Amino acid sequence: MHWDKLEVRSAKSRERALLSELPRFLAHAKKRAPGYAQILKDLDPRKVKTRKALAALPVTRKSDLGSLQKELPPLGGLNATPVEKLAKLFISPGPIYDPEGRGKDWWRTARGLYAGGFRAGDRVLNTFAYHFTPAGSMLEAGAMAIGCTVIPAGTGHTEMQVGAIRDLRVNAFVGTPSFLKLIVEKADELKVDISCLRKAHVGAEYLPPALRASLKSRGISVSQTYASADLGLIAYESVMPDGTVNEGMILDERLLLEIVRPGTGDPVAPGEVGEVVITTFNKDYPLIRFATGDLSAVLPGNSPCGRTNVRIRGWMGRADQSTKVRAMFVTPRQVNDIVRRHPEVARARLVVEGDAGNDRMTLRCEVSNSSSTLGEAIVASIREVTKLRGEVELVAPGSLPNDGKVIEDLRKYS
Repeated sequence: MHWDKLEVRSAKSRERALLSELPRFLAHAKKRAPGYAQILKDLDPRKVKTRKALAALPVTRKSDLGSLQKELPPLGGLNATPVEKLAKLFISPGPIYDPEGRGKDWWRTARGLYAGGFRAGDRVLNTFAYHFTPAGSMLEAGAMAIGCTVIPAGTGHTEMQVGAIRDLRVNAFVGTPSFLKLIVEKADELKVDISCLRKAHVGAEYLPPALRASLKSRGISVSQTYASADLGLIAYESVMPDGTVNEGMILDERLLLEIVRPGTGDPVAPGEVGEVVITTFNKDYPLIRFATGDLSAVLPGNSPCGRTNVRIRGWMGRADQSTKVRAMFVTPRQVNDIVRRHPEVARARLVVEGDAGNDRMTLRCEVSNSSSTLGEAIVASIREVTKLRGEVELVAPGSLPNDGKVIEDLRKYS
């Protein structure tokens, strides 16, 4: 079963629908959101009808939200709905301020919960925080949209949580995998029967395969969601009727996904690891080419559950790999600036090695035809862009790992 018919439409019809809506959405953002009026000031939204045209737009980075919000408080001018008409304002570390608009399932999390097996009538223990940050509100809204009954537990108080599961016959859990583990262990310690708990939807941190297997052996089916405080639901796992969790995470229906090379806005080849960049069709908070700072990659093919949207591998690390070399920061953007100067280079990775005070930089470049002249030219570019000395190693195409790393710090710190 699926949440709606959007999940099973053809890839072509989905792409056509989203791209046809894109010009109107960009015009709305430019007109209603002061920040985007500035970011998109030279843009004619009517001309953005293709992926190629979208890829030419500026990237707005999650890491820039703090400075944007200081310049134009409280939301950096990225909100198209005035603050006084929003439902809630949240505070994330930084601080970063995140809005919630009015309306049912504003964060769109019902789709992910439903794919994880949540149904109307489930009694859901929501252990995500309700204090300042939006996670509790995000998942509560989705569960309620499905028709679940929600126990707003929040974090902590494991003994009370165990008692609530037993007394209220809770059959579904929402929260972090580590907190679910604590609750199960506390129930064992107290010898409390919580066998009524049959399903869990977790997020916000890594789910170890061993923990998933351990919980499954207890009769608890665990699925994951990938969401953020600014975008809401990004992608989710789906569960088959027999409890099997399908490979990969399925993209939400109201998003345009790009995987770009870290430090740039340039899309990578299909299957290559890069930074997740999202355009969300949220009329209250229209984030356009929003760089999440997370690494992932697109999986080929469709999910066995019948949902036809793009699948990604889930969270694969952080895209911001900036590091300090000889007291100066070197960034992925600089590495890509170097590569752009030399069309012969297909991909590159800057490797930093050495002991404290003796840093060495080597730019490993994939090229089809190597030459000493090309190597010398790249060395000069390294010096010009980073203001640091660096070596070059020319390697064959396909030699560098497909892990999204642009800068690899191999120094040992003791």
